[in-house]
Amino acid sequence: MKIKVCGMKIEENIKAVAGLQPDYMGFIFYPKSPRNFKGEIPEIDENIKKTGVFVNASIDFILEKVKEHSFKAVQLHGSESVAYCQELISHDLDIELFKVFSIKDEFDFSVLKNYEPFVNYFLFDTKGKDKGGNGYTFDWSVLKQYPSTKPFILSGGIGVDEIEKVKEILKTDLPIYALDINSKFEIEPGLKDVELLQQFFKEIH
Repeated sequence: MKIKVCGMKIEENIKAVAGLQPDYMGFIFYPKSPRNFKGEIPEIDENIKKTGVFVNASIDFILEKVKEHSFKAVQLHGSESVAYCQELISHDLDIELFKVFSIKDEFDFSVLKNYEPFVNYFLFDTKGKDKGGNGYTFDWSVLKQYPSTKPFILSGGIGVDEIEKVKEILKTDLPIYALDINSKFEIEPGLKDVELLQQFFKEIH
């Protein structure tokens, strides 16, 4: 099971978390987020896929950041359309594309179909007042209705207390590709508790 640690912000903390060898590390480019990233990303193991997270950003802005930080993945966390995703990948970037959909108690999965040719993974997050980092899980039983074979990333309020729940859902035949973790491992927005992450990694792996 792959793990993505999102909302990284502080240089020394980025290096420490990279030492745990997550599969992905997410950097948020959204001024309204308390985890908005500015500056340079320190050198980390190239096997860790650096991921740029964007919310309704211009394509040019994303292209600029992908080039600047050598991102291997881009996560779209806004209301980006199918045409937007198609245009983004037409630039022949060597990236994986994640498209986020937020869920609370129900979800119309039919909206995913037109996105399928243009994204590598869907990411399901909790619908809340913020664009991610709300700190609580959505009703995972909704995912029983998932109609696609496209792998997806499970996100939204996953922490150490959710480990047993995670293990249960991983026993199902849902095509879960990765777990995305963020706010439940924070000392403050953008600063991760490395020991707590280590505990989670050990349990999941």
